[in-house]
Amino acid sequence: MSQRHPKQVLYLVSLAILAFGLGAAACIYFLTDDSDEAAGGQTVIVSGGSTYSIPANATKLYVRDLQRFGGKAALVFDDLNRWFSGLWHGRALAGTIFWISIALSLALFLVARYLFPNKPPR
Repeated sequence: MSQRHPKQVLYLVSLAILAFGLGAAACIYFLTDDSDEAAGGQTVIVSGGSTYSIPANATKLYVRDLQRFGGKAALVFDDLNRWFSGLWHGRALAGTIFWISIALSLALFLVARYLFPNKPPR
């Protein structure tokens, strides 16, 4: 049984991560929906028989209370927190997995390419 060179192993692992990540991202993208109910943190306002769904952080009362207790920094960190937590739901999760798998696969490919010499040791 021949042993594989570490460069070949890292290339195979890089390819496996890329294939699995792209496949998982595609499955998530096509099998999920981005409905307002799935996003969470929604406020429903009924006005004249009409129902509207808006994010909780878009209401003036929420923004005023948050700024009153935490200042402008609290508003910025709340926006960052909502953006970051939004990356892990629905179709945004597919994009997140897509880019993480590409970055990780590229990192392993570059490590294999530049860390190990071209000729295997004898």
